[in-house]
Amino acid sequence: MRPPEVFLEERIIPVARGLHPARAQALAEALAAGGITSLEVTMESGTAPEVISALQGTGAVVGAGTVMTAQAAREAVQAGAQFLVSPHLDPLIVEWAVENDVFYLPGVFTPTEAAAAMSLGISTVKLFPAAQLGPGMIEALRGPFPELKVVPTGGISAANAPGFIEAGALAVGVGGWLTGHDDLETITDRALQLRQVV
Repeated sequence: MRPPEVFLEERIIPVARGLHPARAQALAEALAAGGITSLEVTMESGTAPEVISALQGTGAVVGAGTVMTAQAAREAVQAGAQFLVSPHLDPLIVEWAVENDVFYLPGVFTPTEAAAAMSLGISTVKLFPAAQLGPGMIEALRGPFPELKVVPTGGISAANAPGFIEAGALAVGVGGWLTGHDDLETITDRALQLRQVV
């Protein structure tokens, strides 16, 4: 399963929590104005599939985050999600994603979890929560696992994103610092800041 090309080109994955369907398109447009064309919509709200569906046709590469079960993965993809992200590693989600040819980014925190992901055929993982671990964790993981690709997420901002990229991150997942604002201009400004430093 290859990461979406946008991850390799832009190296930033915005994460939106509790996004209302009516605001989805405006958020995607604000991010695009700042040069970011992907968006991860977390699945913990009951309206997440509706939000993912509302984003179809915006030009954004839309994925589902906080995918906790294979059933949630199925619902997200049926709504139009092009990639899946979890805070943990779930073999059942891996199996479903492989069978359905959907890119899945499971969360890991330790070398043991990274090794478990690789044993299931996963070569790209989400390092979560990244800010608590720091960029050095990526360098440490890539020592024994040189082929592992890492997307740090959790506590990422324009201030610390460059350090993670320099340490070898494939991309960074950025949540509240980027998407957690009512003011769309702030979102565009922060997207531009990230694009300048990543």
